[in-house]
Amino acid sequence: MAEHLPNAITDDALAIIYLTEEAIKAAGREGIPPEEISEEVGSLFEVILQAMQHREGGLVE
Repeated sequence: MAEHLPNAITDDALAIIYLTEEAIKAAGREGIPPEEISEEVGSLFEVILQAMQHREGGLVE
């Protein structure tokens, strides 16, 4: 996930909301409904927030 995010580290909620909305739009263009994303990862907002804070990759401890 982190490799697909902007080259910045932030915990700004508005920036994360924007990225979440853009990810959902991109998924929709590929035919992936938001419900499928939620089933797979839970909160996409939380996934993006964690990715922004842990750019080195790997699993969050």
